[in-house]
Amino acid sequence: MFKMEETNKTDARRAMQRQAMIKAAERAIAAHGLAGLRARDLARETGVALGAIYNLVEDLDELTLRVASRTLARFDAALAASATGAITTRAEAIERLVAIARAYRLFASQNLNLWRALFEHRTPKPTPEWAKADQLALFRHVVTPLEPLTPQMNVEQRLLFARSFFAAVHGVVLLGLDEKFIGAPIALLDAEVERIVRLVCAGLSHQ
Repeated sequence: MFKMEETNKTDARRAMQRQAMIKAAERAIAAHGLAGLRARDLARETGVALGAIYNLVEDLDELTLRVASRTLARFDAALAASATGAITTRAEAIERLVAIARAYRLFASQNLNLWRALFEHRTPKPTPEWAKADQLALFRHVVTPLEPLTPQMNVEQRLLFARSFFAAVHGVVLLGLDEKFIGAPIALLDAEVERIVRLVCAGLSHQ
């Protein structure tokens, strides 16, 4: 009984340390991007021995994915908040997609380094299933309003198109927020994002 209680205390302490490590990594990435994620700094901030970090997470890749999971959860909530009202017409479906695209740009602007880290992180290891699930969950925000606009598509085709739609909006936002290339004022960027969405939807109406 005593041994079980000690094990539970140890597990609880490790869980707290792990969460503290993930939050510290999130702050580092938010402040400095992926380049700011350094094990020694994390150990110093959380009071964990440098070698003990790898008793809490497998490596910095896993830590980055855990931060990404937190970012995606907030991202999901932001997109959900933009999706108000029922969709009963094609016009309402288009307005929903415009609202989602605007929410995407807003989240990216307000969480720039964390948002960039979602796409900049590279690892030679396969992406864990839990991380894939977090990523795929976002596409439901696009798939739902696409249904009345793509009645000719089956579920698989619509999901694939939702990814293409996402890529188009992402590309415009990425280049628009990139101060080193062709950054655009926010008002113009929002107008361009909306224009791309409406052009895509107009193309769907002629299929």
